[in-house]
Parts: sequence; structure tokens; C-alpha cells
Amino acid sequence: MDDLPWSNIWTMLPLNALRAFALAVEKGGVRAAARELAISHSAVSRHVAELERWLGVALLERGHGPRVFAVTPQGQRLARVTLNALDDVRRAADALREQRSRYAVTVSTTPSFAGRWLLPRLPALERAHPRLEVSIVVDQRLDDPQSSASDFAIRTGAGDWPAVVAEPLMDDALYPVMSPTLWKNVGRPRALTDLRQLRLLHDRDPNASWQLWRDQQGPADLDVRKGTRFTSSDLVLRAAAQGLGVAVARHRLVLEDLETGALVRPFASHAITLANAYWIVTPSAAAPREAVKILIAWLRREAKRQRRPDA
Repeated sequence: MDDLPWSNIWTMLPLNALRAFALAVEKGGVRAAARELAISHSAVSRHVAELERWLGVALLERGHGPRVFAVTPQGQRLARVTLNALDDVRRAADALREQRSRYAVTVSTTPSFAGRWLLPRLPALERAHPRLEVSIVVDQRLDDPQSSASDFAIRTGAGDWPAVVAEPLMDDALYPVMSPTLWKNVGRPRALTDLRQLRLLHDRDPNASWQLWRDQQGPADLDVRKGTRFTSSDLVLRAAAQGLGVAVARHRLVLEDLETGALVRPFASHAITLANAYWIVTPSAAAPREAVKILIAWLRREAKRQRRPDA
């Protein structure tokens, strides 16, 4: 490995495996490290085995039974160096975070929610709290809040994520929408049975799916296997506005399109209510800063201000 350029060494270095092994040594076992990292103990074991294969050196002493975590001298030395290095990185990162303005807040959320709900409200936020400096990170996944660069996240779902504090932000409702041109061209459908003759547009969001709509509202024989599929709620609503088909929309994300006439709601008497549809997700280990509290309180007021989902 001495002949490898530094760029190749950094590409090959199994950083996740090093972190998992060092933490297992520090905590005295695989299960304790797994709890700390919020992953399965088998995943930690795989990381350790991967690290041993990569090094070509045994890090654990075998033959003591499956429940005994005995580390070789080479493993102890590697764990000590790794923990010291990670501690240096943590201190450097903490120092950088402290250099941020006390009014800076970073929010993580999905692209569709950021573009359709949060971004249009930022001018009002600036008027209400001109000193706040809000940055938005878009991501479909919910990262580990203990290691994330965001102060908090806004997510949809059940809210039962491990190792975080999830508090309800607002409710929502689901209903079909389509472009007014398409609605006229297909004969102004008004009965749910008319959905069987329409092209369905599918969202990757399992909480806004045609299967959920069919199961709760019908028609029971609606074929939800057919139709075009999109990777975000924003894309599926844009496709519906272009007349490509009918989509199941989240009320909170589609309301502006309904108000401008870009989309219509043909089956206005039918909707699915989603209680606690959006969540404020914060790390469980630390109290939020004052700027974070101000932003979260403002978001709650905005959620109440918006016209509520009408079932």
C-alpha cells in the first residue's frame, strides 16, 4: 500500500468500518456499539469482518465464545488511534459550528416540501424575523440527526423514527387532481368510477399512493398497476398540470395550484384525512438553540394559518 497515491488510499479506506470497530472497542462490545450507532449488531459485526479483510490482520481473538469480545493488541492500537482521530475531527467540527451566526438555522426536508411549501413562505419569515439566516438542505432520507449538519428536519410519515424527537407539525389530506383541460377533454368526470378510464400518475410517496386511495375511497376495481411513476410529489403534480393524467395530491402541496386554476379537484366530496402528516424531527441528545426554537414556532403558526385540509 506504500506505493498507492494518497487519493487512492482515501478512496479505499473503510471509514464506516473503522468507526464501528473503534466504537465497539470503546463500548466493550458489538451490541453496545450497535445501540450507539442505531444500527443492527450484525451490521457492526460485518464492519469488523470487512476491516479485518481489508487489513489482513486479526483484530479480535477467536476461541473465547461468541459472546466474548476480546481484542488483539493490534486491534487495541488501531481503535485507540481511530478514536483519537475522530475526537480531533469532532472538536474541529464543533469549532466550525460555533463560528456560525447565532441566528443561523439549517433545515433538512424533502425537495417537494421545500419547493412547494417552505420556499414560498421564506419572504414572510424574513419580514417577521429579519435576523434569522435559514439554510435549506433537501434530501428524501432522514439522516442520523446526531451527525447531520442540519438543526432539525421536516418529514412526512408515522413519526416513530428511532433516536430522535418527532413532534407533529400539521395535518394533511389526499385527493385526486388533474388539469382543467384534461378534465374537459375526458368529459368532466365527477364519479369515482370514472377513474378507471383515466391515466394514473404515481408518486413514490407511499402515504400518497393510488393503492391507499383505492383501499379507502375506491373504486375497488381500480387498476393501480398502470400509469407513469415519478420520484417526487412536485414532479407528479407538474405532470398533472401538463395534462398527462390524474394524480393523488397532498392538500398542503397542491393548494396554490388549485387556487391559480392550474389544477382542478374533480371529486371534491372525496378525500382522505392524514392526521399528523408532517413532523418536526430534532436530535434527542441536545436542546435546540434559541434561533431554532424561533423558527419552529413560526412554522407552527404558518401551518395553522394555511387553509386546513377539507375532507
